[in-house]
Amino acid sequence: MRYAIALVLFAFALAAAIPASAQAAQPGADMSKLSNPAGLTEKAPDVFKAKFETSQGDVVIEVHRAWAPVGADRFYNLVKNGFYDDGRFFRVISGFMAQFGIHGDPAISRVWRSANLTDDPVTQSNKRGYISYATAGPNTRTTQLFINLVDNTSLDKMGFAPFGRVTSGMDVVEKLYSGYGEGAPSGSGPAQGRIQAEGNAYLKKDFSKLDYIKRATITQ
Repeated sequence: MRYAIALVLFAFALAAAIPASAQAAQPGADMSKLSNPAGLTEKAPDVFKAKFETSQGDVVIEVHRAWAPVGADRFYNLVKNGFYDDGRFFRVISGFMAQFGIHGDPAISRVWRSANLTDDPVTQSNKRGYISYATAGPNTRTTQLFINLVDNTSLDKMGFAPFGRVTSGMDVVEKLYSGYGEGAPSGSGPAQGRIQAEGNAYLKKDFSKLDYIKRATITQ
């Protein structure tokens, strides 16, 4: 399954240098905390909800820590500290999944690229509406996520461990702009290397139709 194989954090080596200047921080996000992944290790509640206010409407994700505790804890800390605010849904493949989770500020993105998580066992299936981390292989999860648009159970045996599911707003997820298709170099969509190096400035200029997250918050 070519899309499943392509669910990786980096499609190719990052060749571009990170710009010296960083994009302005989003309101509510604590850049000092986001600049230190080692400091964001708070244990998540057993069950909690995260609300994503997007350009298409609101999406609520219910997380069950027991499903994938390592991934759930990382997600809790990232949402709580504003990591996903103003982030783009940069890879939306109709009939497959919607991917996001590269920070719009290259300086923040850079420090998280090596903040790898150990793998969680796969206890749930990648069914429609379930959310998992993208990965570049064993123990390489960082911040990138994808929401399954259909039942992608073939991903289960590849180690993609769902930690939550969309409980409200799946219709919103299905409306996210998918016209750019697969990312470069295999498609005409955004190149992940350039997103990492140039951030939202690149996406706003060359892929202005992408939907985005206005704000993500822990609601319960």
